[in-house]
Amino acid sequence: MEDQFIIKAVSNQCGISEKQCVATIKLLEEGATVPFIARYRKEITQGLDEVAIENIRLALQKFTALQKRKEYILSTIEEAGKLSPALAQSIADCLDANFLEDLFLPYKPKRKTKASTARENGLEPLAAWLVKEPYQDIFREASRFVKGNIESEDAALQGARDIIAEWVSEDAKVRAMLRFQFEKQAVFYSKVAKGKEQEAAKYQDYFNYQEALKNSPSHRILALFRGEEEGFLKLSIEPDAGLCIEKVENYYIKRKTDAGEQIALAIKDSYKRLIAPALETEFRNLAKAKADEEAIHVFAENLRQLLLAAPLGNKRLLAIDPGFRSGCKVVCLNEEGTLLHDSVIYPHEPQREISKSIASLEHLVRTYKCEAIAIGNGTAGRETEELVKSISFEKAPEIFLVNESGASIYSASEIAREEFPNKDLTVRGAVSIGRRLADPLAELVKIDAKSIGVGQYQHDVDQQKLKERLDSVVESCVNKVGVNLNSASKSLLMHVSGLGAQTAQNIVQYRNEHGAFKSRTQLKKVSRLGEKAFEQCAGFLRIAQAKNPLDNSAVHPESYAIVEAMAKDQGCEVADLLKDEGLRKKIEPSKYVSAQAGLPTITDILKELAKPGLDPRDTLKSFSFSVYKKPEELSVGMVLPGIVSNITKFGCFVDIGVKQDGMVHISQMANRYVSDPNEIVKLQQQVLVKVLEVDLARKRIGLSLKLD
Repeated sequence: MEDQFIIKAVSNQCGISEKQCVATIKLLEEGATVPFIARYRKEITQGLDEVAIENIRLALQKFTALQKRKEYILSTIEEAGKLSPALAQSIADCLDANFLEDLFLPYKPKRKTKASTARENGLEPLAAWLVKEPYQDIFREASRFVKGNIESEDAALQGARDIIAEWVSEDAKVRAMLRFQFEKQAVFYSKVAKGKEQEAAKYQDYFNYQEALKNSPSHRILALFRGEEEGFLKLSIEPDAGLCIEKVENYYIKRKTDAGEQIALAIKDSYKRLIAPALETEFRNLAKAKADEEAIHVFAENLRQLLLAAPLGNKRLLAIDPGFRSGCKVVCLNEEGTLLHDSVIYPHEPQREISKSIASLEHLVRTYKCEAIAIGNGTAGRETEELVKSISFEKAPEIFLVNESGASIYSASEIAREEFPNKDLTVRGAVSIGRRLADPLAELVKIDAKSIGVGQYQHDVDQQKLKERLDSVVESCVNKVGVNLNSASKSLLMHVSGLGAQTAQNIVQYRNEHGAFKSRTQLKKVSRLGEKAFEQCAGFLRIAQAKNPLDNSAVHPESYAIVEAMAKDQGCEVADLLKDEGLRKKIEPSKYVSAQAGLPTITDILKELAKPGLDPRDTLKSFSFSVYKKPEELSVGMVLPGIVSNITKFGCFVDIGVKQDGMVHISQMANRYVSDPNEIVKLQQQVLVKVLEVDLARKRIGLSLKLD
C-alpha cells in the first residue's frame, strides 16, 4: 500500500475520502480492473463509479511518480552535503512538480554558464557583497578583483551580475511569483513566418493574432502548435515583462544605492535570459498538456458514444461497399456475421449496369433471406442508397447508410487477414460495414481507435496518453455491454476485464477444439486463465442457453449462492425468479446481506434478475437524408435531416448527405448558453438542422439546431 503522502494527495485531488482511496488503491494493486471494481466491489469502495475509480488510478500514477522524483532529489542534494532540515521538509511537503524542480534548481548539476565562469574567476564574494546593498563605492570594491582573466572593474561587476542573475533565477519564491504572473496575464502571440503567407493560407486567422493564454481554448492552442510545427507560424507566450521585472526588483532591492542599480541590471538580465525563456517553455508545455487533455477527453467521449451506438442485432445482412469505376462490393452475412457470399456490381458510371445490378441485388436478398441492407457512406454511398431504395423487393429489407470510417484500416489489418486470408481488401471492407451495422462495438474494437475519425486534432496530442485513454474507454464499453462467450472474436474478448491478447486467443482456441462453452466454470479449463482472471472476467461474459440461466446474466458466479438461497426461500428454481416478477417482489433484500455482499450487491442482483443480460444500448432507428446530394444544391434557410458525425469543444459536425459535413457552432445549438455540446447532442443522433451558410470556396457549411 502507498505511503500516507500519496494517499492524502490522491484524496485531495479526486475529492474522495482517504478511506475510499485506500480501499480502491488496494484493489487496483491486487490486479482488479476499473470495470470490475465499479460493478462488483461497491461495498469496498462505498459505491464509487468508473469515472471516480479511473481518476484515482490516474492520480495514483501521478503522485507515485512525484514521490519517486522527490526521493531522487533528496538523495542527490544529500550526497552533495547541502540538505538542510528546512529544505528536506519543503521537498517532502511539495505537491507541485514545477515547484519541486524550483527547489532542486540551485543544487542541480550544471553545464558551464556565465555564472560558473565568474565563480572560477573568484567573483562570488563580490556578488555576495553587492546583494547586501552597501553604500560604499562599488568600483573601489570591484578593483580588488581585477586580476587574472578579470581586466577591469567593469568586467568584475559584469561577472558579479552574472552570478546574481543565476541566484535570482534559482530563487524558488521568485519563480513562484513570476509563475503566478504568467498564469494571470500571459498572452499567446502568433505571427505568420516570413515569406510563408501564401503557403500558410489555411492559418490566415492566426497571421497576427493574440489572446490571453488563460482564455485560449484547446482546439485553438492545438491549431497554433500545428501551424508552428509545420513552419507557418511563429509563437510566443509572454506576460508584461516590465511588470515582472518590477516585481522582482521590489522583492530584492530595499534601498537606493549604486549596488542596488547593479542588482537591478542583474535582475533584468536574469528575467530576459534565464527566467522568461524557462517559464515560457514551461507554460507552452502546460498549455499543450491541457489542450491535449481536453482533446483526448473529447475523443474519448465521442468514442464511447460511437462504441455504444445502437446495434441492429443478429439479422441476415447484405452489405455494400460502394464505388464508381471499381464497382460496388457486395457481401451477404448470416446472423453471426459469417460471410456467405461476395460479388461485385457496377451500377454507376462508367459502366452503368443498372438493370443487371438490380437483378443481382434482388436475387441475393431473396436467396440469403437478407433482412437488412448496409451501405457504406463514403464515395458513391448516396447514389447506391438511391438505387437500392428504388428496388421493389419481394420482402423489403431495412436500408441503412453506415459510417465506414476506418473500414479500410481494418481491411488491411492482421486481424482481417486472419479472418479472411483468401479474400481481398474490398471484400473485407464490405464485411466490416455489414458487421458494423449489426454490432458497432464488436466490429469497431478491431480498429485502432485513432482511425475511427471522431476526434479533434488526434494526431497532435500526446499519443501515449491518447492510447491509454482510448483503451480505457474500449474496456469500459465492452464490459458495460457484456460479451457473448461463444461468438466473440479474439479482438472483443481481449478487452474483457481480466483478459489480454493471449488469454483471449486461448479462449478462442479452446472453443474451436472443444465446441461452445456450456458454463462459465468451464473457463477455468482454458490455458493460463487462472482464478484471478476468472474472478475479473466471469461476470462480463454471457452464455446464451446455458444450463444455469445466471451464466447469461451480469450476476457474478461468486454471488450464485445468494440467488440460489433466494429461490429456495421462495420454493422455486432460479429460472423461475428470472421469469416471475411476483416471486422477485416477495424477496426481502436485507435478508441476504452478509459480510461478503452488502445491500448494493443485493440490489444489483435483483435488478439483473429482472432483466438478465440486458443490452444497455438503444434500439437502432432507420434514417433517410434529403434529396440533396451536393453542397451546390443547398441554400440558406433549408431545414434538413442529418446525423451528428463528430462532437468538439466548439460545436458539432452533422452529416446532411452532401459528401461534406456541416458545422453547428456551440452558439447555434440552443436558445440558451451551452458550455458543452454534449449537453445538447450525442454522436450518431438524428437531428434537424437549418442551413445558415454555404461557402463553396472554403468548403464550409454552417448549420443551426435553432429552427425557430
